[in-house]
Amino acid sequence: MCGIFGAFGFDARDEAFRDRAIALSKRIRHRGPDWSGVKQHKNNILCHERLAIVGVDSGAQPLTNADETVILAVNGEIYNHVSLRKNLKKKHEFKTHSDCEVILYLYEEMGTDFIPLLDGMFSFILYDSKKDLYISARDPIGITTLYQGWRYSDNSVWFSSEMKSLHDECDRVIAFPPGHFYNSKDESTTQYYKPSWYSHAAESFPPENRAAPKQSLKEELEMYGALRVALEMSVKKRLMSDVPFGVLLSGGLDSSLISSIAMRIMSEEGKSSDDDDAKSAISHASAWPRLHSFSIGLKGSPDLAAARRAADFLKTVHHEYTFTVEEGLDSINDVIWHLETYDVTTIRASTPMWLLSRKIKAMGVKMVLSGEGSDEIYAGYLYFHSAPSAQGLHHECISRIQNLHTSDCLRANKSTMAWGLEARVPFLDKAFLDVSMLQIPPERKLSGPRSPYGQKMEKHVVRMAFDVHQLRALQKKAGVTKPSDLSNPAYFIADETLPYLPDEILWRQKEQFSDGVGYSWIDGLKDNAEKVVSDAEFDRVKNGWIYKEDAPTTKEGVWYRRAFEKLFPQRACLESVVRWIPRKDWGCPEDPSGRAQKAHNAAYEKKEGDDEEEAEAEKPVAAAPAAAAAASGKKKGKKNKNKGGDAEQVSKKAKV
Repeated sequence: MCGIFGAFGFDARDEAFRDRAIALSKRIRHRGPDWSGVKQHKNNILCHERLAIVGVDSGAQPLTNADETVILAVNGEIYNHVSLRKNLKKKHEFKTHSDCEVILYLYEEMGTDFIPLLDGMFSFILYDSKKDLYISARDPIGITTLYQGWRYSDNSVWFSSEMKSLHDECDRVIAFPPGHFYNSKDESTTQYYKPSWYSHAAESFPPENRAAPKQSLKEELEMYGALRVALEMSVKKRLMSDVPFGVLLSGGLDSSLISSIAMRIMSEEGKSSDDDDAKSAISHASAWPRLHSFSIGLKGSPDLAAARRAADFLKTVHHEYTFTVEEGLDSINDVIWHLETYDVTTIRASTPMWLLSRKIKAMGVKMVLSGEGSDEIYAGYLYFHSAPSAQGLHHECISRIQNLHTSDCLRANKSTMAWGLEARVPFLDKAFLDVSMLQIPPERKLSGPRSPYGQKMEKHVVRMAFDVHQLRALQKKAGVTKPSDLSNPAYFIADETLPYLPDEILWRQKEQFSDGVGYSWIDGLKDNAEKVVSDAEFDRVKNGWIYKEDAPTTKEGVWYRRAFEKLFPQRACLESVVRWIPRKDWGCPEDPSGRAQKAHNAAYEKKEGDDEEEAEAEKPVAAAPAAAAAASGKKKGKKNKNKGGDAEQVSKKAKV
């Protein structure tokens, strides 16, 4: 990924505007420290700050077509660029090895109709000097960041990867909507990404009280197989890199699965593929044969212990870093500057990621795979245990996916790109999303007592899809003995198929990143908020005297809001910020921490010695004893007083 900036229709009499545009683009140079480029035509200008990952030797931007009448600046990666090149109708002379150059020629042949064909994470600005028009677009989910601004004095329109290049020039600034493109010809913003499942809420699908779909054992195997194969293909695409890369490994389910799949693909047995784009990606990845993994946490944190266990199992070259609460607190203002938000949960989780990204970049690594998106797709957050029905859960998942660009995608993008490190997120692949939202019944995502399938742990269907021992047992029970017994032979789990992960990682309860790095991190933030925000100031907020728009409801929120407005004082900056709070109407607490949810609290309210007995009893239905206690609330006993610190907590949860 890179940083892009563009301004169109600015006052042509302003002879100093080029220098001003370069200075504004420089504000996002942390995103692309490798090279800077500028192209100007009359009173229109595009700037690019490059992070070189693919086509390192020749991919400097902005890119131009043969006669330089079309100018393009792109932030992101186009994973299907090989097949898109092959499908061009005319012969074009490519000037670079960049995966993004194909956009120029797709535009020449198809106009804006090519945009839905792009498979990747991207934001781009394209200017056509012959037609004097410009278009911009953002990837379907908003993995990359893009902002649009308007200056009323000269009716100019502006774009940038980050708000900091626009906020003191524009009268209005918005986060450009994911899955849309803008066309200056009619000043329209058009939605191009419209999967059928986007309309499920309007269609009241699934029906409120429908019976859970009955699946035969073979159909269940097909479901797990489709999920697993789609995720594996997604990871393959994202190995496209000409520079050293690694994986973010927290020790949770999502990052551990991505790491496991990447390791398998990079092994000799995983290098065959019929897909041209996947072949190209794997050939690039083979230049870096050792997979490096990275984790961060406070000393003794749950994530560090779990990540160490996963890395040992996977045989990655593992790098573990610790930080202190004080180091995190000292970073808050810088984190808010980079994130451009005051959302509490985003800042909590971004700070450790921001610190880790700096360490990773110092090692010469430019790209990492990460696990964002799974919790939104598969109802992984612990507050989903409180979902009233499959319909309510499904609609909440859709809403969370559609708003990822305001939270987890924003965090993953800006925390890493603050140091020129690119994060790729396989769970947000378009094909994987369609499998997850159309082929997996919403009822399969319910957990706890409302699950019609007896699934007590969140993301049961994902865990089962990669549990080779249980899948082999299910195949035997279904009479499936060979690959041809299934609709796709790749769905079959052979006797020699090795486990993806150890059970204590595959069936580990969800920890939100801000919790998993160490429970004292959030406690430290709250304690500091008590120090820096007085009761008198908080009373003024509660009484509506300050922060009248989107007022914070906690002292921690006031602290972040105050810091945000000091950095971004213009009122226009508020429009792009969205705060996330769990569903109050589901009875969830306002604090977004996973540790605040009932399912997490109950995990420690179980009798000593229950762990091993219950783990064996629940394993056939893939439920953890901690989650069982969380879901039913029937088993109560001594609370874990955490005498051994965070490391003891993860050891107890590892048994699930």
